[in-house]
Amino acid sequence: MTDLLTRARDYASYAHARINHKRKYTGQPYQVHLKSVVQILAQVTDDADMLAAAWLHDTVEDTEATHHQIEEQFGKNIAALVYQLTDISRPGDGNRMYRKALDRAHLAEASDKAKTIKLADVIDNTRDICKHDLKFARVYVHEVGALLDVLQGGDERLISQAQKALGKCSNKLGIELTTGSMTHADWEEHREQVAFSQRRTLRIFGESFTAQDIAEPLRSFDLESRPESLIKIFDQTLSGVFGVRDGGQVTGYVRRDDLIDDVGGVGSVSRAFARGQVLTARASLNDVVQVLTRYEFCFVSIMDGVAGVINRKDMEKPVVRMWLFGIVTMMEMNVSEFIRIRLADRWQAFCSQARLKKARELQTERLRLGQQVDLLDCLQLTDKAKIFIAAAGDTDQLGFTSKGEADKFARELEMLRNHLAHGQLIADSNWPQIVGLSRRLEDIIKGVGNRVMEEENHE
Repeated sequence: MTDLLTRARDYASYAHARINHKRKYTGQPYQVHLKSVVQILAQVTDDADMLAAAWLHDTVEDTEATHHQIEEQFGKNIAALVYQLTDISRPGDGNRMYRKALDRAHLAEASDKAKTIKLADVIDNTRDICKHDLKFARVYVHEVGALLDVLQGGDERLISQAQKALGKCSNKLGIELTTGSMTHADWEEHREQVAFSQRRTLRIFGESFTAQDIAEPLRSFDLESRPESLIKIFDQTLSGVFGVRDGGQVTGYVRRDDLIDDVGGVGSVSRAFARGQVLTARASLNDVVQVLTRYEFCFVSIMDGVAGVINRKDMEKPVVRMWLFGIVTMMEMNVSEFIRIRLADRWQAFCSQARLKKARELQTERLRLGQQVDLLDCLQLTDKAKIFIAAAGDTDQLGFTSKGEADKFARELEMLRNHLAHGQLIADSNWPQIVGLSRRLEDIIKGVGNRVMEEENHE
């Protein structure tokens, strides 16, 4: 194995292991999937850049790594392949069918090398899903059938392997494989179910907090500006990025590290905005978080021009902290409401005696202070979550693959709330929790929207 491939393997393995990313069905380290993709790809090519990108293909999509970091570590060619292999859709873009359509369109524009890597990924995923999850496989085979249509141009041998794997899976399911969008029946069977949600969640957290609330003004310079003059301004302002103007419009951006080599005007090192890297001023903070999982900077357009910028450090701002604390509080309120409606007073059977004892002690103290509070409200969030999970039964319906995963999410949620309550920094230490919470909120919001439409149609 070359030094490049060793570095790519180690980087990807560490990035996925750092967030405890495992294969959904087997619980194996995610590295197992990456290794399988590389091995499948190695059957048809010895291109070092392609093999390195295969190791790295999920790092930006699933870990804390950004496209800029991949470029810094492995160069522009590999970073470009990883970008082409990274889904561009965000949870707020719509339902699963629409998001998959966006991602297919993105892959349709990819290079043949990227398409070949994606084919290796499809082959391994198809084998894994068909072996372990026949219910989801009914949806997945239609999605992959549509995906193979846009992967033409990839290696023909891997196209053949992918078609065989897909055909074998569809035969096992006893369904006719079709291309294009999944059927309405298949979608209804798989559609994510949200166990609880309220209309106010959509109103408060979907509309009230936006990108313009936390964006900083983006200072910009003309294409002809000299790098050495900008370096001085970078150092004086401690800004991490400047906009680059062409004809009076900001068309790209430049980072300080881009100016190290004086190769001409700023235009020679200007970076174009990536697809999905620019949001409108009214975009939700959910969308901002999703952009920042993939890029170092999220840019904000105002009046059809890019005028603002956000980075992860802006997650420390009071508006964001208030937004996050509100989400956690709203989720806890919904969990409590669900328990009361579903279990009434029977919820104590799902709670340990030790936790009940602590809750009773806290209730006694609060009553002594004149606070009217019931026993359920004296439990910790993790206690309520365990009761909720036990009462709900099927964790798949809650968007989790297991009770262990659901328990872990609840613990991380409580840790984030504690850090927020005590004024601790969260952008670095709690970034995975912020991303997970944002995605969970998006699921809830979509659930609200679906239910509201159903109620209106019924009326």
